[in-house]
Amino acid sequence: MAKIRRLEVNEYSPYFTTEGMRFREFPSRYRQIRNYATIIAFEAPNEFKMGNLLEQQISELIKNAVIHGNRKDESKVVRAWWEFKPKERFARIIVEDQGEGFTTLEQWNEFNEKRTKYFLENNFDEMLKFISYRTSESSELDGGNALFAAIEFWNSGMIYNKKKNKVVALRYYTDKELKGEY
Repeated sequence: MAKIRRLEVNEYSPYFTTEGMRFREFPSRYRQIRNYATIIAFEAPNEFKMGNLLEQQISELIKNAVIHGNRKDESKVVRAWWEFKPKERFARIIVEDQGEGFTTLEQWNEFNEKRTKYFLENNFDEMLKFISYRTSESSELDGGNALFAAIEFWNSGMIYNKKKNKVVALRYYTDKELKGEY
C-alpha cells in the first residue's frame, strides 16, 4: 500500500533554517494573495512552474496564513522565505503567520489517513464521508481540499513548528516533471 502522507510537527527541522533564502513580508490583504504568490513563483526556474501549479500551491500556503492564521487582519503580516535550487531539483518555501497556529493539525492528519486509506482501497462509499475536512471554525466555503492537494504537491513534506503557525513546504522534481511531462 502507498505511504499516506502526514503533516509533521518538528520545531527543530533543519529545513526551517532561512540562511541564504529570499525573504518578503506581506500584509494580510486577502485580495493581494495571488500577487504575493506571483512575486515568489516568478523567481522559480520555468521547469519548476509546471504551468501555474507552483504559483497556485504557493498561493494556497499564503491564503491559509492570511485567512486561518491572521484572520484577514491587515495589521498582521505573513512572512515568506523561499529558495529554488535547479541543480538539486528542489524547491522550498516557508510561510509564517501571526496567528494561534493550526490547532487541529493532528485531527486533520487522522481525517486524511482515513480518507486516503478508503481511496486506496477503492472503498468510495466510506471515502465519501471524508470528502471535506471541517471544524467549527470552517466557513461554508472551506473544506480543507486545498490542503489535500498541497500535501501531494509538496512531495517531500510539510513541516510545522511547535506553535503550528509556520510551515516549511518541500518539493523535489522528477525528471519527467522537469521535461514538462506531468
